[in-house]
Amino acid sequence: MASNASDRPPVIGVTTYLEHSTFGIWEAEAAVLHRVYVDSVCAAGGNAVLLPPIGDWRADTVDWLDGLVLAGGADIDPRRYGQEPHPTTGTPQPTRDAAEFALLDAAIRLDLPLLAVCRGMQVLNIARGGTLHQHTPEVVGNTDHQPEVARFGKTELSIRPASTLATILGSSAQTHCHHHQSIDRLGAGLTVAATAPDGTIEAVELPAATFVLGVQSHPEQDPADVRLFAALVQAACRRRQRS
Repeated sequence: MASNASDRPPVIGVTTYLEHSTFGIWEAEAAVLHRVYVDSVCAAGGNAVLLPPIGDWRADTVDWLDGLVLAGGADIDPRRYGQEPHPTTGTPQPTRDAAEFALLDAAIRLDLPLLAVCRGMQVLNIARGGTLHQHTPEVVGNTDHQPEVARFGKTELSIRPASTLATILGSSAQTHCHHHQSIDRLGAGLTVAATAPDGTIEAVELPAATFVLGVQSHPEQDPADVRLFAALVQAACRRRQRS
């Protein structure tokens, strides 16, 4: 017997990136993603579907999704927000940039619940006309947000009362972080939901949407705390029940 759609776990798309990879007997370019994203979605009650940065991503090609995660990763091409590259800015990845900006546009058009993680929050901000600090240590005078290669730092969040984030995490939280870029000019329609002690914007929301939350941190790195992913999954369930 077929199950009722409302009984099935919501389908949450998660973006991936192209990297030269080694797996099994092969060494080749692959669409990859840290497994902890998938684990976090599943622990929160959703089914994760990996979305490669290749494809025709529009509202009418992703309307089968119930929610979306824009994953973290490489620096966005600064020309997308009208700047020349800083010496520390990574090599542009135009294929991934194009795919994720298209997916974000589709999600906004469909009012898909969205959790934008680290780079994902920056994609959200740029898409709304905002800009980035290309090298945050020059702004805040420390490297606390990216202490060293392949090691996460810790950031204490001060969360704005009455924000969606506050209903999920409370007035403060400690999070994992690994980024050298951050929001400078805030994009249109976005509101700041949390900041770090040094003033770095750590979370944004889009109040005009049902559920759009961007976090500069990496919540997937704490398997014991999937509250942000659970909030996304719950919003996806509510959306499906309305449709």
